[in-house]
Amino acid sequence: MQSAPTHGKIHVAVIGGGVIGVCSASWLLREGFAVTIVEPGEIANGSSFGNAGCFNPSSVVPMSMPGNITKVPGWLLDPLGPLSIRWAYLPRIAPWLLRFLQAGSRQRVEKQAAALAGLLRDSPDVYLPLVENAGALDLLRRDGHLMVYLTRADFEADAFAWQLRKRNGIDYTVLERDALWQLEPALSRDYQLGVLLPGNGHTVNPQRFVAALANAFLRNGGQIKRAKVQGFDLTGERLAGLCTDGGIVAADRAVVAAGAYSKQFATQLGDSVPLDTERGYHIIVRSPEASPGLPILDTSGKFVATPMETGLRLAGTVEFAGLEAPPDWRRARNLLKLGKRLFPGLAETYPEDRLSVWMGFRPSMPDSLPVIGYSRRTRDVVYAFGHGHIGMAAGANTGHLVTDLITGKVPRVPVEPFSPQRFG
Repeated sequence: MQSAPTHGKIHVAVIGGGVIGVCSASWLLREGFAVTIVEPGEIANGSSFGNAGCFNPSSVVPMSMPGNITKVPGWLLDPLGPLSIRWAYLPRIAPWLLRFLQAGSRQRVEKQAAALAGLLRDSPDVYLPLVENAGALDLLRRDGHLMVYLTRADFEADAFAWQLRKRNGIDYTVLERDALWQLEPALSRDYQLGVLLPGNGHTVNPQRFVAALANAFLRNGGQIKRAKVQGFDLTGERLAGLCTDGGIVAADRAVVAAGAYSKQFATQLGDSVPLDTERGYHIIVRSPEASPGLPILDTSGKFVATPMETGLRLAGTVEFAGLEAPPDWRRARNLLKLGKRLFPGLAETYPEDRLSVWMGFRPSMPDSLPVIGYSRRTRDVVYAFGHGHIGMAAGANTGHLVTDLITGKVPRVPVEPFSPQRFG
């Protein structure tokens, strides 16, 4: 058995080296716990590597909205559409999709948006203590975000979503035609309206950002163990450690922050959670001929274009195919076609050495709310997974909530909406 470096402290083992795990471990270390991150691969090598890098307090609008059911067939039939389902996976994902559609009632969406607003509030600011300690301020931008529409009618069709944002404290400014094109000269003139969200931020390199936080965690006395967690060493309701492929990691408390791979751990602890994976793709254009000055969400193509230090990252789409199926790199290539529509100044074709593609697994819940709370079997284990499209944005605040739960404090944000037991 590997002895825990407690030195009289309570030892917490965090399963997962993505942004949620690293932020949770960092706040716990600051609270005085002895903390070990247990991760089988490299830090920030999953969804934290390939996402759009956005810190979005504005992402209070759930994925399932009233009227979505009428849009799904068109998305599935569109080769450039934002949604794809591998038909062999349909029987397995069907119960999740049913829950997803049920979550889209107006009454449920109002409650989900309010819960997300608490979790995402002041996202860039909440990160600052960790970022400053890591010496990573150069990786953080506070330039806001832009959402663009082809027509004013498209914007007005999104009225309920903008009402949700406004009711939950999100400031925004509507820009039309010349005002929009002046702000973003590279943008196609086909886009007639944009909405500027000044409270949002982004990182110019998500992987380097999370790795910098992890390096600071190590410098401050935390530990990282390379191992694959297999289960829990429990005596009754008390945790003794984690069972890994490298032996037992002794621990008094544990945090499950393993992203799309978290469901197995919840099942072991008696919790049935409808976690599935949305496979997301990105493509990066190195040294692009045209690029925005701030992240842009194309509402028609449902993807984000983010200027990063590695080039222009085009990220998005949803593919349901599980954790085992090989990537469909056509979906990444399709993002380049959409990017060309957004920025006509991009080249018609690119040599392969100027492009890179990626696919990763978003851990997604059908009601767009992550799972944050105590496990059913023991309060020694806290869950923090299922963040879907808001992992980067919610990382710092989720870490705070995890720390509150482990210390027994009243959480700074109500966690009842995120309860792992909300599904029965």
